Amino acid sequence: MKTVSLRELKRFADHDLAGCVTHLTEAMEAGHIKPRQLSIRDLFEALIPDGTELLRLIGPGKSGRAAMSDISLLEAAGAVDTSAFANISGQMIFNATKEAFSMDTFIWPDLCTTVPTSFIHGEIVPGIGGLGDVAEIIMEGAEYPTVGVNEEYTKTAPTQKRGFIVPVTREAIIMDRTGLVLDRCAQGGEWLGLNKEKQVQDVCFGIINNYNRNGTSYNTYLTSGAYINDKTGNALSGSGNEWTALQTLEILASAILDPNTNEPISTKPDTIIVPVALRRTAGRILNATSIEQVDLTTNSASTIRTTSPNPYGPGEFKILSNNWVKLRTGSATKWFFGSPKRAIKYMQAWDIETQQAAPNNFREFNNDIWMQQKVSMRGVAQMMEPRYMLRSDA
Repeated sequence: MKTVSLRELKRFADHDLAGCVTHLTEAMEAGHIKPRQLSIRDLFEALIPDGTELLRLIGPGKSGRAAMSDISLLEAAGAVDTSAFANISGQMIFNATKEAFSMDTFIWPDLCTTVPTSFIHGEIVPGIGGLGDVAEIIMEGAEYPTVGVNEEYTKTAPTQKRGFIVPVTREAIIMDRTGLVLDRCAQGGEWLGLNKEKQVQDVCFGIINNYNRNGTSYNTYLTSGAYINDKTGNALSGSGNEWTALQTLEILASAILDPNTNEPISTKPDTIIVPVALRRTAGRILNATSIEQVDLTTNSASTIRTTSPNPYGPGEFKILSNNWVKLRTGSATKWFFGSPKRAIKYMQAWDIETQQAAPNNFREFNNDIWMQQKVSMRGVAQMMEPRYMLRSDA
C-alpha cells in the first residue's frame, strides 16, 4: 500500500493548512486514503508549526541541557497549534476503529433496525393497534357507526454505554508506530462490534427476553399462550426434504394472530438464521433446481417418483450465519425464521463516535500521553414484536 509522503504533506500544509486537513479528512471518510497510508510522525512534522524541530528536540537520547530544552518546550506547548495534527490523527483512529467495528462477519445489521432515542433509561413506545374488520353495511340515510382505536405500548430496556480510550504516547510519535496505534484501535473496534453482535443475537434468539407489551413481559418464543412461534421436532437436516421444514414454519407463522384485531399478522418471512453447521443445508434448499418426491410402496416395482420445480428459490430468503450463532444458542441444530428487522429495534442513544482529550491534560504531563481518543457508543437491542420471528429445532 503506497503511503502519503512527508514531502507531499508538507507542501500541501505549507500552502493551505486548513485545506490539507479538510482534504485528508474527506479522503479518509470516503475510503480513498487508508489510515495505514499515513504516518503519525509525518503528520506531526507536516501539520504542527516547526514540527520537525520539535521532534528533534524531544527525540530519544536527550539528557543534561537537552532535557532542560524539553522542559522549556513542554512549558511552551500551549502556544503550539496542534489542532490540525489532532484532527487528522483522530480521524485515523476513528476510521480504523469503525472499520473493525463493522466487520463483514457480523450479522447484526441484518437482524435489527436502528432507531434513535434520547431516553437512555428506556422508554415507553406508544402504538395504535389495528382497528380490525369493523366496516359495516350502512343503509341509505343511516348514520355511520363510530369506532375506537386500540391503544398499546411497548416498554424498552435501558440503553447501555460501552467504549474505551486509545492513548498515543510521545514514543509512538517519535518512533512512528502508526501500525501499533491502529492495531489497538482495530482490536478495540472489533471487540466493541462483537459486543453489539452478541447483544442483538441474544435478543433475536430469545436468550435475552425483553419484550414488554402493555406492561406485561413475555418470552420471545412460546409454545403456547399469546402466540406460538416455537417448533421442536422440525430439523433442517440432510434428509432430502428440508424444504418441508421451511413450509412447517410458514404454516405456523400464518396462524399467528394480531393481538388487537385477532386477524393474521401481515408479514412475510424473509430471513433464515442458522449456525454454521446448517449454512450449506440452507443454501441447498434455496438453490436446488428441482425436488424429487419418492413414494414407496411394499412392492419396490411400484415406487413412484414425482419431480417438480423447487418450491423455494434463490433470493426468496436471506441466509444469515456466523460462528457466534451456535455459541450464543449452544446448539448446532437450532435455527430461526422470520422478519428480524421488523421484530427487533436497536434503540440507539448515540452511534460509535470518538472524542479527543483536551491538550495539556495531566496524563500528557504525568505519562507522556500526547493524545487520547475516547471511543464510545450507547444503545440496547429491543424485541419489539416477537410475532415476526419463529424458532425451530430438531
